[in-house]
Amino acid sequence: MNRTCLLLIVFLLVTMGVFSVNPPASEVRAVWLTTNYGLDWPRNKISQEVQKRELIDILDNLQKHNFNTVIFQVRARGEMFYDSKIEPMASVIAPSGYGNPKFDPLAFAIEECHKRGMELHAWIVTYPLGLDKHVRSLGAKSVTKKNPSITRKYRGEWFLDPGNPKTDDYLLSIVKEIVLNYDIDGIHFDYIRYPDNTGKFPDAGMYRLYGKGKTLYQWRRDNITRFVTKAYDWVKSQKKWVQVSSAPLGRYRALGNTGAGWTALETVFQDAATWLKMGKHDALYPMMYYKDHLFYPFVDDWLENGNKRIIVPGLGTYQMIELGWSRQDIVDQMDYTRKNESAGQAYFRTDNVLSNTKGILNTLDQYYRYPAKLPAMTWLSDEIPEAPYDLTAESINGKLLLNWKIGDAGARVTYNVYRSESEDFDVHKAENILATGLRKPFFEYAASVDEKGYYYYVTVSDSYHNESEICCPAFFVHSETVK
Repeated sequence: MNRTCLLLIVFLLVTMGVFSVNPPASEVRAVWLTTNYGLDWPRNKISQEVQKRELIDILDNLQKHNFNTVIFQVRARGEMFYDSKIEPMASVIAPSGYGNPKFDPLAFAIEECHKRGMELHAWIVTYPLGLDKHVRSLGAKSVTKKNPSITRKYRGEWFLDPGNPKTDDYLLSIVKEIVLNYDIDGIHFDYIRYPDNTGKFPDAGMYRLYGKGKTLYQWRRDNITRFVTKAYDWVKSQKKWVQVSSAPLGRYRALGNTGAGWTALETVFQDAATWLKMGKHDALYPMMYYKDHLFYPFVDDWLENGNKRIIVPGLGTYQMIELGWSRQDIVDQMDYTRKNESAGQAYFRTDNVLSNTKGILNTLDQYYRYPAKLPAMTWLSDEIPEAPYDLTAESINGKLLLNWKIGDAGARVTYNVYRSESEDFDVHKAENILATGLRKPFFEYAASVDEKGYYYYVTVSDSYHNESEICCPAFFVHSETVK
């Protein structure tokens, strides 16, 4: 057997799982883009122009591989990646220099994501403030100095105190600042929990004041749930379409003797399934950074407790480096989440994917070989938007240009473009999708050079991802256009 045949067989075996489930037309394909310490971005800490180019390259690459959601870290540990009046700008963001406009990473990232048909969800590290050394480096700008009554030092690290009701007010001020000033698509809470090993967490005083009639553990769970409720209700009162989500620990609760020792519910007081049942979350991205018996039953547990909301298992591509996982470990998890009809997949973290660790990006190129729409949030709204009309197709300089008109579909809509060889067309087949998440009523791409004629269709999706009926098609054969 020659080398070429052997390599082909190996490739087919490795990718067999990838093709065992047809790609869905609607699916969350997300990455966590880590800005803390510049882990994913920015790498250059001197030039803002270089930082912008770095981010554009990352987003171009994500678009190329048909990702549709970027979870962009906007608050690290007491530092911001946007122009905040509450906490200081992160030190890894290059200074603007005299006479230059101030660089706002979040505003820039939103604009560039939307240009590429991707959503941006603002990722907030909720309670941790960092190690003592980091907090000291912030000086008087640190919340530990500006508002010390809501902070606690525990095992050499500082935290906001979930048991102090004033902590809710402080965190809510950050949520308000982001939601009111930026066109984000989602707000995403990370570390929305108590720290690990909480046996001696210094909250006894708050418990005496506010915990009457409750066990310590129930009081702590209620503290987190109280803030979740306040944040969700406020966001929906202002911008109902903004998705509220979080990244809980991957194991919600111990399942018999499996997974005991470190769970969301029992260890860090993070009752995320209850948030879904209360209707105070739109989505969960549980951090499923485990394998085998610590992965599969816990995915099932999240899906069974999803309350028809969006459940997107977070897959630990970083474990291919830190724990020596194989690519197939990740592929098996990807395949399992699809077979069991989760809403999609998220990957921690961006660089582990885009640097093609152990060939994972090659696999994703096939796994996400067609674009995907985002799942509808029908519990917020199930109204179907008005379809576009007057779709035209024309060839300009070797490219196909589609234009269409819209009616009263609302100001904040996106468009989906489909192509089919016949009028027997199905919006639920991923292979018919050309583009999703377009923000303007036109689409241009390199025209086919074959002899076939194609029917082109367009739909409108509203801010909740409800999709309209298809418009009347435009038929295109090379330079000939029939409306």
